[in-house]
Amino acid sequence: MRLTLILFTLVAIFIGAIIPQADATNVNIGVSIGDESLKGFYFALEDYYRVPYREVIVIKERGIPHEEIPVVLSIAGRVRVAPSLIIDMRLRGRTWMDIVLHFGLSPEIFYVPVRVIPGPPYGKAYGYYKKWPKHEWKKIVLADDDIVNMVNLKFVSEHYGYSPDEVIKMRGKGKNFVEINDEIRKKKKEKHEKIEKQEKIKRHEKQEKEKSKGKGKKDY
Repeated sequence: MRLTLILFTLVAIFIGAIIPQADATNVNIGVSIGDESLKGFYFALEDYYRVPYREVIVIKERGIPHEEIPVVLSIAGRVRVAPSLIIDMRLRGRTWMDIVLHFGLSPEIFYVPVRVIPGPPYGKAYGYYKKWPKHEWKKIVLADDDIVNMVNLKFVSEHYGYSPDEVIKMRGKGKNFVEINDEIRKKKKEKHEKIEKQEKIKRHEKQEKEKSKGKGKKDY
């Protein structure tokens, strides 16, 4: 009886040691995300904010919506704190503006220069930036949606070297940032592949010309 009890205890300890590790390994990193567009969005966040892909997934697993993940990473990166601290504050009901002010930041950090003052959903935020002198931008109070839109605009346009005005147009048509990221990513990929193809053709033509010159030479 005692031997059986000891064996049972050892098995329980063994299982208890293995299960947490298995859970940590299977944090659904990419596996539960069947949407390729969403994966592309997460990989872009990893690259732009220079954080591990796993960290992006953990933020999502804690209940932060896709398009708010950049806000977490943006604030955490600026004040050099763990994203978990920002997440905790957000999940306790703090607005993004509350969190920004808590860390002594100003709405100035969200501003992205544009050629034309846009309409919805950016009109309200840019209306504030236009109305207030730059040295008073710290007085601006942005709504959660405004901050999410501004942060994603900055992320997408800077990451791909894409025109903020074009991103705003896409957003104005009702596309979310996962869709916008996917569309721009594909355009960039197609452009890159086209350039590579053209360069390959040029190299081939150059090689053929050199071969022709070599055959045309006469030995004296």
